[in-house]
Amino acid sequence: MLHRILASLYILAFLTPEEALVCGADWPQWGGSENRNLISAEKNLPDSFTRGKQVGGQIDPTTAENVRWVARMGSNAYGNPTIANGRVYVGTDDLTLSDDKRFERTEGGLVKCLDEATGALLWQLAIPKRTKIPEGAHYGHQHLGTCSSPCVEGDRVYVVTGANEVVCLDAQGQANGNDGPFMDEGEYQAGDGQTPIELTETDADILWCYDLIDDLGACPHDAASCSILIHKDLLYLSTSNGVEETHTKVVAPDAPAFVALDKWTGRLAAVEKEGISARLYHAQWCSPSAGQVGDQTLIFLGGGDGVCYAFRALDQVPDQPVPLELVWSYDANPPEYKYRDDVLIPYYDGDRRKHGGPNKDDGMYVGPSQIIATPVFYQNRVYVAIGQDPAHGRGKGMLHCIDATQRGNITESGCLWRFDGLDRTMATVAIADGKLYIPDIAGRLFCLDAETGALYWEYDTKAETWGGPLLADHKIFLATKRKFFILEQGDQPKMLSEVSLGSPAYSTPVAANGVVYVTSQKYLWAVAKNPANP
Repeated sequence: MLHRILASLYILAFLTPEEALVCGADWPQWGGSENRNLISAEKNLPDSFTRGKQVGGQIDPTTAENVRWVARMGSNAYGNPTIANGRVYVGTDDLTLSDDKRFERTEGGLVKCLDEATGALLWQLAIPKRTKIPEGAHYGHQHLGTCSSPCVEGDRVYVVTGANEVVCLDAQGQANGNDGPFMDEGEYQAGDGQTPIELTETDADILWCYDLIDDLGACPHDAASCSILIHKDLLYLSTSNGVEETHTKVVAPDAPAFVALDKWTGRLAAVEKEGISARLYHAQWCSPSAGQVGDQTLIFLGGGDGVCYAFRALDQVPDQPVPLELVWSYDANPPEYKYRDDVLIPYYDGDRRKHGGPNKDDGMYVGPSQIIATPVFYQNRVYVAIGQDPAHGRGKGMLHCIDATQRGNITESGCLWRFDGLDRTMATVAIADGKLYIPDIAGRLFCLDAETGALYWEYDTKAETWGGPLLADHKIFLATKRKFFILEQGDQPKMLSEVSLGSPAYSTPVAANGVVYVTSQKYLWAVAKNPANP
């Protein structure tokens, strides 16, 4: 480990500040860094790989090509892995194949910690299904598990669970004892009314837990889905607050959509006071980002109301919860997406499942969308696209380039360019060498000029796509519902390989320490050119 740290420090000394953000060898949080630009400075990554043969519910890595190891996730995994200090952290759903069979069905999901070199399980947190939920809540998708990417800082791991809690975990798990102040891991993992389990070294060690439902009053819709942003001593995150089962009203319109917690104690530190929850179309799922604009750090949030917000980052943890200061807002739904014949368009008119509705699922339907993608901060600009839950079908989307240096309502003055040639999307953009890459739900990958928004090319993968592209080693890595694609970056699309994973992939690939991590619904692959030598 020491030689890896020394090598990383040597490399960092010769990098630009932007390169240094993504070349710390590890990938400790969603997006790699707080600006969330999906790029990595890793080199010598493979142009292709094969998944290997499945044997008894597992994949034999010796039958795969360019694969270091493969780890079983569960039945449906939606989380993106993070890598720090020799460990891989990933969220998955409610099925585990642990030897003792204690958590075969947890209903609420898992957080797994794996050895970076071998993929072996070091510890895991089992999250029981939440049985007590707010009246009127449409929270029936807890079985999707932990959709949040764990965020690692030092010896602490922060993650939003499938039960809509924020937990702080010891990176060592129970291997170094139960550190506290939280001491009830056995009771927590067993679930309400069940006999507490006897803890072992392969169990997680919870340091503190903050319940976004019980402690804050948020009422999640479908699933909890936000990856935490750390800035100084604070954690910034969305609450997954949303509408009820009929999708006609917000259950908890007065609950905050976005908050900040003290990273050391889990105490509530700040809340947004912009009334976002009262205007939610569906749910507040966006993961925040951050960037330095002039002499201040701004926190960027894509709202479930379709508005992109910039809040001033707090310098320190306040003694009592305070309102987050709004610096600017930008409505990402243009008037023609919100109104038809001067009448507000109902959000769910655009759901393809609506019997007799106007959406023919051909990408031509025009209506309002929320922001699920993470805003990316790049050279004093914010890039973000609008979209909806993929179950709603296709529809017209829009990608925005926003001037992050302005103040107030900057919907008009802050628009540097817009691109409406794509469908709705949940994907976060990736920018390198002046080119921006983004896929839409329909699976078309677009390459645009980041400065002007001019289209270089589009490539149709012909498969539903949820996650964003990873740019590394002059390659584009992209997961879709049907295949995993590796393309070459450049002025024209050049396919390097298409890989069948055997099950859909809904996550975003990441790279760390010479390895690309690819997650499908059932497996996590550690892909490397020289797999025998970690």
